[in-house]
Amino acid sequence: MRDNKFLPINKKDISDRGWTELDFIIVTGDAYVDHHSFGTAIISRVLESEGYKVGIIAQPNWKDIEDFKKLGKPRLGFLVNSGNMDSMVNHYTVSKKIRDKDMYSPGAKMGLRPDRATIVYCNRIREAYKNVSIIIGGIEASLRRFAHYDYWSDKVRKSMLIDSGADLLIYGMGEKQVVKIAKQLNEGVEIKCITQVLGTCYVTENIDNIDNYIEIDSYKDVCRDMHKYSHAFKIQYDEQDPIRGAGIIQKHTNKYLVQNKPEMPLTREELDKVYNLPYQKNYHPSYEALGGVPAIEEVQFSLVSSRGCFGSCAFCAITFHQGRIVQSRSEDSIIQEAIEITKLKDFKGYIHDVGGPTANFRNPACAKQLKVGTCKDRQCLHPSPCKNLDVDHMEYLKLLRKLRELPNVKKVFVRSGLRYDYIMADKDETFLNELIKHHVSGQLKVAPEHISHNVLKYMGKPAGKTYDKFLEKFYKATQKIQKKQYVIPYFMSSHPGSTLVSAIELAEYLRDINYQPEQVQDFYPTPGTLATTMFYTGIDPVTLDKVHIPKTKNEKAMQRALLQYKDPMKFDLVFSALTEANRKDLIGYGPKCLIKPRGKKNKELLNNNIGKLKVTKGKNKGNIKKKLKNKKRQ
Repeated sequence: MRDNKFLPINKKDISDRGWTELDFIIVTGDAYVDHHSFGTAIISRVLESEGYKVGIIAQPNWKDIEDFKKLGKPRLGFLVNSGNMDSMVNHYTVSKKIRDKDMYSPGAKMGLRPDRATIVYCNRIREAYKNVSIIIGGIEASLRRFAHYDYWSDKVRKSMLIDSGADLLIYGMGEKQVVKIAKQLNEGVEIKCITQVLGTCYVTENIDNIDNYIEIDSYKDVCRDMHKYSHAFKIQYDEQDPIRGAGIIQKHTNKYLVQNKPEMPLTREELDKVYNLPYQKNYHPSYEALGGVPAIEEVQFSLVSSRGCFGSCAFCAITFHQGRIVQSRSEDSIIQEAIEITKLKDFKGYIHDVGGPTANFRNPACAKQLKVGTCKDRQCLHPSPCKNLDVDHMEYLKLLRKLRELPNVKKVFVRSGLRYDYIMADKDETFLNELIKHHVSGQLKVAPEHISHNVLKYMGKPAGKTYDKFLEKFYKATQKIQKKQYVIPYFMSSHPGSTLVSAIELAEYLRDINYQPEQVQDFYPTPGTLATTMFYTGIDPVTLDKVHIPKTKNEKAMQRALLQYKDPMKFDLVFSALTEANRKDLIGYGPKCLIKPRGKKNKELLNNNIGKLKVTKGKNKGNIKKKLKNKKRQ
């Protein structure tokens, strides 16, 4: 393990380094964790590697300005982020209830950052230092860079760059952008003149001299017209490509938000350099007495191998933040880090994960992506794998083989998301067989999300029998090696396009495979996703068709309950859902029923419903009469 200090968090740390001032101060909503899974750590170490003096103000008290002044005024500027999560998602569940814990805070304590932290921090910095340069970034700012629907206030908000009063917004991962901005500031360029950096947004009052940009509907127009909101988002989504994408302008009252086209992703060599910086791989020692920072536990013995995702799930914001072009670290870089992990004092021989947004994506989807960009009108995997898709797991498999052969490594697990449709598209089953034999910790978690063709269409997930065929191969291979291993599927309720009928269809599928999920994730409308645009507008931005949106509290509760129909606590909701959907045939004592009638009133309702059933003509008439008699007997 490298012997290197954490970056300064107080004036004593600054003087101990022999410095009199800092070039940059990063203000973050997370506790200070110097690990490359945390954006603050990456940006601070990248700037340090370029020769800049960087300090950290983590989770400042935002109720006054004192904490924002504790490191003095930086020579070049403040960099502000909300932390690894959007602060609203960090604080609230999908039902808008306050969460019990904040895993990115000391001792998992809640309340150490404000709602919309980026905006609040910027306002306090402006109070402390009126003329200082402020640059915002991270997931919160990146996904809120345009006028956007805000689920928590249920309205369209302005670009976060406008609301925060910052000077620049960096979107995406940010390493290249922050170095370019730092260089210009260091050369004496005023921040208001830094307008050409790719992967950034700025505000201007005049757009007469701007070329090669697409102007989308204004903040005012998208607030009052759902079709214009949907169309504006579709353009943002389409142009999220560093090669073929265009800059975008959106008017906000008397000012214009200007987004420069995306920055190119890091090359493998550049990515290696970023991940080889001298991270301490732990939280700051000052948190030890407070119980540490729980978020480190998920990543301390894990390896990040890639960025970006060409899966393009409608409910996921990775495409809008990291892009569709996958980038990965070299085998040497990952193995070197693995060796360092084995030397950590708490390492027990288990590498918990080797992955990224999608573990089994190591390279761009096809050769043309780095030449002409990603396809604007075609997804790589949906509705079926593209004919140009390069399906190859061998590079990833060779990496896993080398990792599991390292001294002191007992097991290497893969716990990041795996695209099972990409695995099924691979004619060579070597990867699947070795994954099952060596890299599953008893349970393999995958995310079919739903089984209704209509819902999967809006999700951008594989339909048909792909998941069932994957299960068949998994259990066949598991049986062959005589292990007890299971696939744990994730399912989502209340996604745009999901009706009670499709929720019942999923419940019937769960009945047929004899599985009930312990946890069900309701769709969470977060900024920057196609699905959130559908949720707000009721329109599919791709086709402009109307989409059913489960918005009422009751319908969402019923859809969620159907996925856990065996739970006695969910009985009333399931009964109501089946009644409303005219599916009382699923209430009874037969093998296909989801619930049994409970109480005199429910039995009477069921019997009345049976009495109203019409016997159809034809060859099934006798069978149906027989079924009705049986139900009445029951």
